[in-house]
Amino acid sequence: MQLVSFNALRSLGIEGVRYIKPELIFQHREEVRHSRWVLFPEYWQVNALVYGLHKRIFPSVSSYHLGHDKVEMTRAFLAVCPDHVPHTRILPATEGAIDQVLEEFDFPFVAKEVRSAMGDGVFLVDSRAQFLEYARRNPVLYVQEYLPIHRDLRVVYVGDRVIAAYWRIGPQGGFQNNVARGGRIDFTGVPTAAIRLVEDLAASLGVDHAGFDLAQVGKHFYLLEFNTLFGNYGLVQKHVQLGSIIQAYLQKSELPPLHPDNTLLPRAS
Repeated sequence: MQLVSFNALRSLGIEGVRYIKPELIFQHREEVRHSRWVLFPEYWQVNALVYGLHKRIFPSVSSYHLGHDKVEMTRAFLAVCPDHVPHTRILPATEGAIDQVLEEFDFPFVAKEVRSAMGDGVFLVDSRAQFLEYARRNPVLYVQEYLPIHRDLRVVYVGDRVIAAYWRIGPQGGFQNNVARGGRIDFTGVPTAAIRLVEDLAASLGVDHAGFDLAQVGKHFYLLEFNTLFGNYGLVQKHVQLGSIIQAYLQKSELPPLHPDNTLLPRAS
């Protein structure tokens, strides 16, 4: 396969990759045009690659477009599995919307910035003053109920399957469980139901490279978000060979579809 990547680090372990600096995309337009796949473009490159050059990209367009914006992501979750979304309000930061949130949610609740990752832009709001400060800085209010958890679950989905899952346990007295925020990892006791939920959701949305974050309250799982360019710390601990998994998925995606008797359909001449 002819592969072009715009992210050298995330393409490690994938054979036959030609790395091009993202800012040089148009100087190498013909090389990109003749590639079979384009790997790990930056977000600003996606539309030019998919709609301009008609390239297949990995991660998928769905992974990029939904993963880029918590509002769009949450609306997609609500369309596919609403029972697994915490009580959420997405509103413009108007006086009426601020009053609505303060009437509807008890303290504490969670407020998020629309575009953030690694625990940045996520706030536990304990007072009206804190919420007003958040609303002053954000034109879109993204507010969720606070879930009483001391750990969350990261489920890593690559290609067409879950390749790893683990608990992230926050530091004592902390609000966030992200490893980047001091959380530790525990691979034991991961519920099968959570893995099935992510498998069904990712397949439905067309997401093929994401770290999904879930909360468990009682026996019920809530989807918090997913990150398309997730941290690899847990995968390194489990010795997961991510490059070979991606390469196998790309190769499988190039095969013609199976006939009902499980034989490959002949290619059109």
